[in-house]
Amino acid sequence: MYRKPPSRPMNADDREKIRAEIGKLMAETAKINAEARWYPFVAAGGVFAAAFALFKLMSAM
Repeated sequence: MYRKPPSRPMNADDREKIRAEIGKLMAETAKINAEARWYPFVAAGGVFAAAFALFKLMSAM
């Protein structure tokens, strides 16, 4: 059976390191959310361009 090592109290450096890691994760999450906002528009533009190209090919025949 696994025995957990004895824990030690957190000092100020440990708390600051955890705060910095949380801040970094929050910034990365905000960036991903901002990028994800544009994906539907890009996908719709791609579908529109593909449909337009198909229409042009069909009308050229």
